[in-house]
Amino acid sequence: MSDAIVIIPTYNEIENVESIIRAVFSQQKEFHVLIVDDNSPDKTSEVVKGLQEEFKGRLFLLERNKKSGLGTAYIAGFEWALERSYQYIFEMDADFSHNPDDLSRLYSACALDGADISVGSRYVKGITVVNWPMSRIILSYGASRYVRLITRMTVKDSTAGFVCYKRAVLEAINLKKIEFVGYAFQIEMKFKAHKKGFKIVEIPVIFKDRTKGKSKMSGSIITEAIFGVISLKIKSLFSK
Repeated sequence: MSDAIVIIPTYNEIENVESIIRAVFSQQKEFHVLIVDDNSPDKTSEVVKGLQEEFKGRLFLLERNKKSGLGTAYIAGFEWALERSYQYIFEMDADFSHNPDDLSRLYSACALDGADISVGSRYVKGITVVNWPMSRIILSYGASRYVRLITRMTVKDSTAGFVCYKRAVLEAINLKKIEFVGYAFQIEMKFKAHKKGFKIVEIPVIFKDRTKGKSKMSGSIITEAIFGVISLKIKSLFSK
């Protein structure tokens, strides 16, 4: 039984899902994988089901009825993992923008080096992003600076979605009260952990834009992140 599980949300990731699963299972450290699929029209879940016999007891599938947002997919995955004995619970994208070879580095930061949360960071050592247009780099980097200014967190890549949480962090955060579903979800999780005094460390990674499938980025996700940060900060001022 592994002590670590990697949660990978999917929606129309049929071009990537088998490859990302095999890449995680090829690591020297044993990880389990939970795919949270939002009823992908391209039948992503069928590919996962076809692999479950090969990776019996290591590959799991949580199917949801419809596309309901990244945040709710992760929360469903967190709750699933907390019902079991996993001690280290990861977030990772299906499209290889997060390199599975970095999983062991995030794991070691929490399991060996005393972090409560380790973040695969694009901005802790300059800007380590490959194949993004300059406009998107400016938007993402600017958003992270904005979040630091408003929240006073020291995390340089607050919207990062490549994260390892110790079990205790997710148990301490009331997951049912997480409000946001897009990139603001990533900020909210880190901010609430920060407010509870958990130690967050950033591990430098190289982020590569997807080469297969379509990005899920939208204007509403960006708007939620911009205004959500202000809402989080204001609410924190009135909470204990």
